[in-house]
Amino acid sequence: MPMNLANFRRSVRRAIALRVGMTAILLGTVFAAITAITERQRMEEAIVVLARATAAHWNVAVRDQLDQVGLLKPGALQDSLAAFMAGNGEQVLEQGRFVYARVHDVDGLELAHLKDTSFISLDKIRQAVAAAGFRSPESDNHVVASTRLGDRPYVAIQIALINKHGEIRAWLDGIFALSASEQARLQANIWRTVLHVFTGILVTGLILYPVVSRLLSRLSGLTDRLLDANLETIQVLGGAIAKRDCDTDTHNYRVTVYSIKLAEVVGLDNAQIQALIKGALLHDVGKLGIRDNVLLKPGSLDEEEFEIMKSHVQHGLDITGRALWLAEAQDVVGAHHEKYDGSGYPSGLARDAIPLNARIFAIVDVFDALTSRRPYKKPISFDDTMEILEKGRGEHFDPQLLDLFAGIAREVYDRFHGLKGDDARGELGRIIQYYFRRDTAALMR
Repeated sequence: MPMNLANFRRSVRRAIALRVGMTAILLGTVFAAITAITERQRMEEAIVVLARATAAHWNVAVRDQLDQVGLLKPGALQDSLAAFMAGNGEQVLEQGRFVYARVHDVDGLELAHLKDTSFISLDKIRQAVAAAGFRSPESDNHVVASTRLGDRPYVAIQIALINKHGEIRAWLDGIFALSASEQARLQANIWRTVLHVFTGILVTGLILYPVVSRLLSRLSGLTDRLLDANLETIQVLGGAIAKRDCDTDTHNYRVTVYSIKLAEVVGLDNAQIQALIKGALLHDVGKLGIRDNVLLKPGSLDEEEFEIMKSHVQHGLDITGRALWLAEAQDVVGAHHEKYDGSGYPSGLARDAIPLNARIFAIVDVFDALTSRRPYKKPISFDDTMEILEKGRGEHFDPQLLDLFAGIAREVYDRFHGLKGDDARGELGRIIQYYFRRDTAALMR
C-alpha cells in the first residue's frame, strides 16, 4: 500500500503522458473533423465554380441564338443542348459534367430538356432540384442548391443565359456531377489536409510533454518537500510531548497506525483519514502547557491538579488553531477525552455529537495505553485489554466502532505492538505518506 517517492513520480509521469496524449488525440480529432467539414464546403464551392464555368462555356456557344430579336421558340436550343450534354467539342470540362439540364425562358416556357438516363440515381437527384424551388431571380444570375447521395456531392444550379448585351434571355436548370477522377482528387485533398492537421496536433503534444512533465516535476518536488516538512513537524511535535509525558514517542506512532487501520475498516475517505492522522499525532500536544509538577506527578492527581490536567485539551486546541494545516486535527485534539455516554470532558459530548475521528481514537488510545509498558505500570495482556474495552461498551466507547475494532485488534496488535523506535517511525511514515500523497496523485487522474 505505501507509495514511495520514486514510484509516485513515475506514476505522475505516466499520468502526464496519458493526459497529454489523450488531449492531443481529442484536439486532433475535433480539429480534424472541423477541417473535414470546412474542406467539404470548399469542395462544394469548387463544384459550383465548375458548374458555372461549364454553363458559361455553353452560354458562349449559343450566344448567336440568344442575340436574335424576339422570343425564343421551343426546341430552338435542343440540338445545341444535346451536343453539350454529349460532350461534343470543348463543352464538357474534364472535372465534371451536367447530367440533367432544362432550359426555359424568363416566363417559364421550356426551350430544351435533356437528361443522362445512364447516370445512377438521376431521379433522386432530380428530386433535389424540385426541392430547391428554383425561380428566376431579379438581382442575381444564379441560384445554387447542393445535395449529396452517398459520398458523392452534386450541385443543382440555375444560371442565367445572357446575350452579348448582358440581357437575360433564358435560364438553365441543371444538375452538375463531378467526374470520378476529380471526386477522387478532391477527396484525397480533404484527407491529406485532415491528416496534416491531426499529425500537427499530435506532434505538438509530443513537443509539449517534456515541457509539462518538467514543470510538474519541479512543482511536485516542491510539494513533496513541503508535505514532508509538514509531516515531520507534526511527528516531531507529537513525539516531543510523548517523550515529556511518558519517555517514549512510540505510543504516538502505534496509536496513529491503529487509528488508521480502524478508520480503513470503518470506511473513512482519504480526507478524513488525513485529519485523523494529524489528530492522532497531536492528540496530547496541549500537555506542553501543563507544568511539570502536575504532568509528571507519579501518584494520583487531586481535584485541583486534575482540573489543571484537563486544561491540556484547550491548550491543544489553541496550538492547532494557529495553523490552517493543523485545523483538521481539532476533532481528535478537542474530543479524545469525551465518552460515549456523555461523562467525558471538556464538553460532556455524547454519542454522535462526538466527532467520528475522536470516537475512533478513544478506542485505540486506551487499547495502546493498556497494552504498553509505562514507567508507572506493566503492560496488560491482549485478552485482558479486550475485556476492559468491552466493559466500556456504550459508556466510554461507541459500540459499533468497538465491534469493528474487535475484528482487527488481534491482527494489528501482533503486527504493530512490538515495533519500537525507528521501526515504528518507519512503518508509520510509509502509511501516512501513502494517504497524503494520494491527493497529489488524484490530481493526475
